[in-house]
Amino acid sequence: MSSLAPPVRIPHLDVTGRVAFHRILLSEWTKLRSVRSTKWSLVVGFLLTIAFPVIFSLVTRSHWHSMSARERSGRHPLDIALAGVNVAQLAIAVLGVLLVSAEYSTGSIRSTFTAAPKRLPVLWAKVLDYAVVSLVLIVPAVLVSFFASQAILHTIHPLHISFTQSGVARSVLGGALYVMLVGTFALAIGAIVRNTAGGIAAFAAIFFVLPPLMFVLPQSWNNAISQYLPSEAGRQVFALHHAAHTLRPLTGGLLFAGYCALALAIAAVLLVRRDV
Repeated sequence: MSSLAPPVRIPHLDVTGRVAFHRILLSEWTKLRSVRSTKWSLVVGFLLTIAFPVIFSLVTRSHWHSMSARERSGRHPLDIALAGVNVAQLAIAVLGVLLVSAEYSTGSIRSTFTAAPKRLPVLWAKVLDYAVVSLVLIVPAVLVSFFASQAILHTIHPLHISFTQSGVARSVLGGALYVMLVGTFALAIGAIVRNTAGGIAAFAAIFFVLPPLMFVLPQSWNNAISQYLPSEAGRQVFALHHAAHTLRPLTGGLLFAGYCALALAIAAVLLVRRDV
């Protein structure tokens, strides 16, 4: 005759957890910093932001005396200092897509939504974590790139520019803001598409394929439409001067932020309505 097993007593926990937003925020931060690809993408974005301005500055200094007047007039110190922003945005955007699509590809998103049944706080936590990380990373990078390029070009008087000159600080820091918004936009695309290859392809189409296609249109149409594209509107954030057929920095920045908000709104609606 078998004896009955003694009842198992579940110990009482003095501290109980609840699904609060700060806990979700901490969870997403843990996932963000523990993935190896995150570190590599951020390091690449940081280094590219600095490396390209340094390379362009060295090339410009070594070839300045052999350049024609037209070539010299096409060189602007801020264009050189912020050359890395246009390249670093790709690394930041790819990581933004991966932050969401990787969880869908591995199936770990099910565990995330099991722990946090209300899905929208997960999306907001991802966006907030990534926006802060990318901004904190790129701000020092653009500052280093500006002062490093100016140190290299100090012997060329026409390329001297002061950080305190009107609009310069706004342009330099605007480059960091632009990269942060690009990462946010790419994260939203990743949440919409839920596929790494598809998300990166969609981002590349919007930022690198669509603008050149505008040149197929008549010049008047191109001038009227191109300035409202996400990439062109966003770049005005770090443009020093307002050129013809472009939006002003504040207008372009607000429009690009609006594109990011729209993409996040679409991602939020689909996140709630679709099955995992």
